[in-house]
Amino acid sequence: MNTDTIDQILDPENFNGFYNWFFNLLLNLGLSEYQTHIATTIALLSSFTVVMLFIDYIIKNICIGLVKSFAIKSKTKFDDILIENNLLQNVTHLIPVFVAKLLFPIFFRGFPNLTKFMMGITDIFFIVTITLVLRSIVLSFRDYSKTKPSLADKPIDSYSQVVNIFIYFFAAVFIYSTITGDSPNNLFISLGAASAILMLVFKDTILGFVASIQVSTNDMVRVGDWIEMSKFGADGTVLEINLSTVKIQNFDKTITTIPTYFLISDSFKNYRGMQNSGGRRIKRSINIKMSSIRFLEKEEIENLKKIQLLAPYIEERQKEIDEFNKSTNADQSMPVNGRRITNIGMFRAYALRYAQQNPNIHKEFFLMVRHLQPTEHGLPVELYMFTNSTQWVFYENVMADIFDHLLATVTYFNLEVFELPSSDDVRHAFGKTN
Repeated sequence: MNTDTIDQILDPENFNGFYNWFFNLLLNLGLSEYQTHIATTIALLSSFTVVMLFIDYIIKNICIGLVKSFAIKSKTKFDDILIENNLLQNVTHLIPVFVAKLLFPIFFRGFPNLTKFMMGITDIFFIVTITLVLRSIVLSFRDYSKTKPSLADKPIDSYSQVVNIFIYFFAAVFIYSTITGDSPNNLFISLGAASAILMLVFKDTILGFVASIQVSTNDMVRVGDWIEMSKFGADGTVLEINLSTVKIQNFDKTITTIPTYFLISDSFKNYRGMQNSGGRRIKRSINIKMSSIRFLEKEEIENLKKIQLLAPYIEERQKEIDEFNKSTNADQSMPVNGRRITNIGMFRAYALRYAQQNPNIHKEFFLMVRHLQPTEHGLPVELYMFTNSTQWVFYENVMADIFDHLLATVTYFNLEVFELPSSDDVRHAFGKTN
């Protein structure tokens, strides 16, 4: 390559002292003028790169070291979170970028094409660094918000992801504008024409974004809520709500992940209201064999008076029945005339009083023992009440204790619990014992 070709690429008249010093030094090696220009350019670039890396290293270690020592002594936690999210490292990268942007035209005066190219690269590095700084700030606010009890149940991850998406989007626009030299407005106009394609590509992200806003605005789900979504086999505690998914830890310790927008389009059960109320409902029945239901004889009634919970009720009930029968002149020789005490009524009254005196049953919520529609499985006697704690193990133990006792006391009321015939029942019916 001759001197004319070099002059088309370089501007020798504007070379600075650094270039001339390197050029004269390398010229003594016996290289041609073209080779000396190439070697000088490489040497200058290498020197400039080393200087920038050295500046970055020094600034990063000094600044980060000082700030870390200050953060350790500080009582606030926010500065620790900033360090964990690499905010300081990203901020210190800005200084070498600024220095490079100022010094490169000076060092490489006489290299118009190279200077233009490297200034574009520097602008891109600046945009990327600013993006990383903003991302670190968003992540820091996200982590700090999670430490606040008032915000612990909010979908903070969704908000941070939305902000990061906007940051990345605008960063990509400015990088594209830097590379092509076009105005960002032209790109926005082009994106408007391609919005249909973008809607298709980012459909799940857009749906998740809208769903996150609706979930948060309507307070439908919070982190820590117990939700049940049978369609996806989800039954457990919400661990995380982000832009695209909701992570649920089931009670068997498995993790179910469902799309966020399904919280809007599908139905699910949230147990937060139950947990906040302080009581969990018991709604379970004992099926009584219909043929065992009958009126009680006087001797049986007297025997039931030995049950301490029932004695006052029997006295009051018997007095009420006697007054009614006397006022109606009921013929007591026929049991169906007038009113009489039944064994199922006594059992229902006992079950109610047994629940009322149980210290683990909530006294301010509904508490009743009722009959349901008789079926081919007998007469269901349902207990409807609430425990005074929502803890799962406590709830199951209380319910089991109540039904253990009631199932054992059924026979004292000359009642039988319905159950389908077993193989032993069939053998006994045919007179076979083995």
